Amino acid sequence: MKPSLKNVNAYTIVAFIILIAGLLLFISWGLRFNIWYDIGIYSITIILVLGGLFGAILSLTFEKTDEEKE
Repeated sequence: MKPSLKNVNAYTIVAFIILIAGLLLFISWGLRFNIWYDIGIYSITIILVLGGLFGAILSLTFEKTDEEKE
């Protein structure tokens, strides 16, 4: 199945918000504390970014049911 923008729903939006939150967290942490190689912030960022990416991909690849189309 190919991802399609016709399948955008609330799950897709939440996934993109989580993805953006992960990136903003890493950038803001680096700018505030001037440290870019902290394993703790890497672990949090990886969870948020991968969760957002996988969530967006999964929510865009599922087909809508007949009830959702109506």
